[in-house]
Order: sequence, then structure tokens, then C-alpha cells
Amino acid sequence: MKGLKQSTQTQVVFMLCILSLLVLPNLVASECTCDKSEETHDKAKALRFKIVALVSILMASTIGVCIPLLGKIIPAISPEKDIFFLIKAFAAGVILATGFIHVLPDAFENLTSPCLSDHPWGDFPFTGFVAMCTSMGTLMVDAYATAYFQKSHLQKAQVAVTDVEKEEEHVEKNDVDLHTHVTHGHAHGHVSSNKSSELFRHRVISQVLELGIVVHSVVIGITLGASMNSETIRPLVAALTFHQFFEGMGLGSCITQAKFKRLSVIVMGLFFSLTTPVGIAIGIGISNVYDDNSPTALIVEGIFNAASAGILIYMALVDLLAADFMNPKMQKNSKLQIGANISLLLGAGFMSLIAKWA
Repeated sequence: MKGLKQSTQTQVVFMLCILSLLVLPNLVASECTCDKSEETHDKAKALRFKIVALVSILMASTIGVCIPLLGKIIPAISPEKDIFFLIKAFAAGVILATGFIHVLPDAFENLTSPCLSDHPWGDFPFTGFVAMCTSMGTLMVDAYATAYFQKSHLQKAQVAVTDVEKEEEHVEKNDVDLHTHVTHGHAHGHVSSNKSSELFRHRVISQVLELGIVVHSVVIGITLGASMNSETIRPLVAALTFHQFFEGMGLGSCITQAKFKRLSVIVMGLFFSLTTPVGIAIGIGISNVYDDNSPTALIVEGIFNAASAGILIYMALVDLLAADFMNPKMQKNSKLQIGANISLLLGAGFMSLIAKWA
């Protein structure tokens, strides 16, 4: 039953991601109603940079998401070690800066473009509204999914205790043995429920985080793949390579704590690694009809970026940083707290600098 629920949730997340991959290119390939910027386009040179970007981002994404997953093989980076908290704090800083410094400003730029009509896009701050709604939506999904799982496990624990008590009515034992057995049954059910609830929460976190990252990665890939300006693409190659590497580390850390089955881990890792390269390939395919100044492209990219920013900011602050920084293990270790704070600042600062070129 648990495996079925896990599989269903994973399928829903991946279906949403695949839908975004299929729908977005068709929406952004529209006619232009705003003046195009005058740029010198060298298609052959731009294509070479795109291929380099595709290969390097694929390798960086794969390596980044795999590093935390090697905890079973390399004990030094397992979730029980202090270094894991430092790695996760650094990756969370990267994800937080990605949302605030990279994605959200792009969304504001898209939805406040002069290529859009003043009504309604100039009458209301749609970027902040979309980001706020997706943050609240992520909170609701997180809370309701966790509450549902806790209730279902509590009911199972109560049924198990009831079965034990009924069984004891037919067994002749002394009062001490009965009391010990019942107490053990309650304690075991409580501990098992807590562990299962925590595990399920990690699974929800990893799946929602992957959805937010994937939506953002699709937009990045299509935009880069559709660009014809080699001078614009060149700095993006290095910036996005580092960007995807550290985002992969953050996602890989969450997947590690979720303790998925091997097949689910492979599928989630591959899906993250392939999303941006596939987006680049789609962008190359639609580059002849794509215009990043068209109203439809600006609106779709802006809404997707704003939604992605809302998810990433919520996940980084609440599910990654708050959960780890309030962890009893970190609260009792002042050196680990200082190290995690420094790691967080380094991750956010590093990604903020990279965002200048991304």
C-alpha cells in the first residue's frame, strides 16, 4: 500500500513536469507584436555554444544530484554526519538565491515588459501575486499531505493495539507480563508512526522541490536553446553549469533523506539531469519561430518563472533551512551552527554572483 501511494505521487509530479515540457514550447512560439532587438546572429556559432551548454549542463546536473546519493557508499557524506548539514545548507542557499536573485527578477522583467499591454499587466503586480499564491499552495500541499499520512498511520497504529488487546484476552498470563506487552505495543506503534511520518514528509519535500526546479529548468533551457546571439549564450554556459550543479546537490540531499526505492531515485535523478538539456533541445527546434519579445512568450515565461520562484523560496526557507537549523542535533552543536550559517551565506552569495551572468 505504501509503495502504491509513493508511486502514485511520483507519477503525478512527473506528469505535471512532462505537461510543462509539452505545453510551454507551443505557447511561446507565437508572433511578435513588439520591435525586435537588433543583434548580429551567427547561427552556426550559436549552435556550437548550445551543444557545449547541453553537454556541460547534463554532466554537471548528473554529478551534482549524485554526490549526496553516494552517502551509502561514502560514509563521510551520509545524512547522519555533520558534513551533510553543511552541504545541504550551501545547496539551500543556492536555491534561495536562485529564487530571489535569478528567477523572480526575470519574472518581473517578463510581466512588466513594454511589449505587453498596460491593461491588465500594468494595473496589478501579477509577478508577486503568482509567487505568493504558489508559496501558499506549496504550504497547503505540504501540510495536507503530511496530515493525511499521519492520520492514516495513527488509525493503523490504533488497530494494531486493539488487535493486541483482543489477543491478550485469550492468553492466560500474569498481570506483569500483560502490562509489559501492552506498553511495548503502544511505544512501538508511536515510534514507528513518528519515523514513518518524518520519512513521508521528506518524500513530499523532495517531490515538490523537484517540481519547482524542473519548471525553472524548462524555462532556462528553452530560452537558451532559442537564442541566436552567441555573445549572450557564451557566459550562460558556465553560469548555468554551476547553477545546475548546486541545485542538483540540494535536490539530491532531499532525495537521500526521503529514502526512496532505487528505481524512484534513478528516475528522479535522471529527470532532473535531463530537463534543462531537453529544454535546450526544444529551444533549438523552435528557434526559427520563437520570439522572446512576443506577448505570449513573455506572459508564459513570466508566470512560470514567478510560480517557480514561489516554490523555490518556500522550499528553501521552510523545508530545507528551517527544518535543519531547528534540528536538535544542530541546536546542541554550536560549531555546527556556525558552520551551517557560513555555508548558507557562501551558497547564497556564490549563486547571487553567478546570477549576474545567468
